[in-house]
Amino acid sequence: MKAINVGIIGVSGYTGLELVKMLISHPIFNLVYCANTEGATTVAELHPSLLGVCELSVEKVEIEHAAQICDLIFLALPHKTAMQSAKGLLERGVKVVDLSADYRLNAENYEAFYCEHEDLDNLSHAIYSIPELHGTLAEGAKLIANPGCHVTASLLALAPFLDYIDLSQPIFIDSKTGVSGAGKSPTSSVHYVSINDNINCYNIIKHRHATEIEQHASSLCNNAVKVTFVPSLVPMTRGMLACVYATLKTECDPLTLMETFYENKPFVRVRNAPPHTKMTSGTNFADVYATRHGNALVAMCAIDNLMRGASSQALVNANIMMGLDESLGIPRIAYVP
Repeated sequence: MKAINVGIIGVSGYTGLELVKMLISHPIFNLVYCANTEGATTVAELHPSLLGVCELSVEKVEIEHAAQICDLIFLALPHKTAMQSAKGLLERGVKVVDLSADYRLNAENYEAFYCEHEDLDNLSHAIYSIPELHGTLAEGAKLIANPGCHVTASLLALAPFLDYIDLSQPIFIDSKTGVSGAGKSPTSSVHYVSINDNINCYNIIKHRHATEIEQHASSLCNNAVKVTFVPSLVPMTRGMLACVYATLKTECDPLTLMETFYENKPFVRVRNAPPHTKMTSGTNFADVYATRHGNALVAMCAIDNLMRGASSQALVNANIMMGLDESLGIPRIAYVP
């Protein structure tokens, strides 16, 4: 098959690094363009772990040039910045997989938590895709809104039970994440002395990802879903564990239900015991488990927040978008020990 030229805008951060690591060995995608806001460097200078592995130049973002040499661009950029780049690329016929929040929500929800949306035309046709939940919806798309990490883990735990739980009763989600989810730029809240030997909740209930969970869970079951979402920062580099607590209205065996729901889904592994985040580290796997106590349901999902929560899921979506096998170039071997 003919190679497909791809690029990364926003290559400096952790998700950009993970994309580079996968794309340089992808059998079809040919990484030809890497950019950030400054340029004048190389991938190996930005990410010293790639010295002798990838020596591609990193250019200052120039949309016209990117569109001339790329069929598809991954945007690993902050919100608002991403939509500005996406609009120019889409106008020039380049396909886009956006890792930011810019196309994940409807305009009302987006503007309530982020900023004024500047690309409503493209927002209307953006495809939101967790492949196990949305199938091949991304195939042939021009623009994919790659879901967030908290939302991916939460929805993969919750989705099998949407028809079995009482939506009039509270749904609680406790999601613990590694520090890399805060990004590469240092801040006081992710300083070593703030994180080490510590665990803390942040933005409880009002976290903007709660709205993303609610919007897309509601879409999956054609019913209004409301959640109480509590994220926590834990002292580890990477990994995420989302635990969902809900009330069953229908008799079921939760684990059997999960096994049936995710049958033939290669990147979701149904565990017979609660998963550990280390089991998925460095991979696209989502490890899920569920049990019940009477009508009280506990469902959980462990992922790598940088991989399944961002970069590897973006690559799976890109594979589907371009009509390829979804597993091409996707890591399966966990970082263990």
